[in-house]
Amino acid sequence: MVVDDHPMWRDAVARDLSEAGFDVVATAGDGPQAVRRARAVVPDVLVLDLNLPGLPGVEVCRQLAGADPSLRVLVLSASGEHADVLEAVKSGATGYLVKSASTEELLDAVGRTAHGEPVFTPGLAGLVLGEYRRLASEPAPAASGEPDAPRLTERETEVLRLVAKGLSYKQIAERLVISHRTVQNHVQNTLGKLQLHNRVELVRYAIERGLDDGA
Repeated sequence: MVVDDHPMWRDAVARDLSEAGFDVVATAGDGPQAVRRARAVVPDVLVLDLNLPGLPGVEVCRQLAGADPSLRVLVLSASGEHADVLEAVKSGATGYLVKSASTEELLDAVGRTAHGEPVFTPGLAGLVLGEYRRLASEPAPAASGEPDAPRLTERETEVLRLVAKGLSYKQIAERLVISHRTVQNHVQNTLGKLQLHNRVELVRYAIERGLDDGA
């Protein structure tokens, strides 16, 4: 589903995605319309602009991703401001691409987003990881010494450590010499065990426990 308040841009993105083989189930031109239509058609991936009339894109993302953790949100925005990027990720976005990206980059980003990979315009991924580390250094509101802490397998922990380092699923698969699908399965199993909803929460969990340190 494509959400943008500029009709020509929205139609062009939808057309490019359709021609590349993606099934564009809906489009929307403002925030409230985006929320209504997304709840009706339940897309796998939401390509979302931030600057929307009626309801800001981050609030659209927060409402939809909060209600459906399986929804992947790729923000496609004219803004590359760090504050906008971090706000989008905190609201549940899987990735963030600026509108100066090429059509090929957009198609690749949508495909990777559909598989749950975080996709960021070059230079922004490091910013987001830095923010994760800053947040993880703050005192956690919940008790961390719960007696029934979930047990992860050795391989799940290994995958989690690489996720925390910012590696894509493809890079993790190559590093561990396993399939992309196996990496996805490990991540999904880990999310279930830890009762987390998305990769954003997973990375924070890992960094809080120092799993991003070391080789």
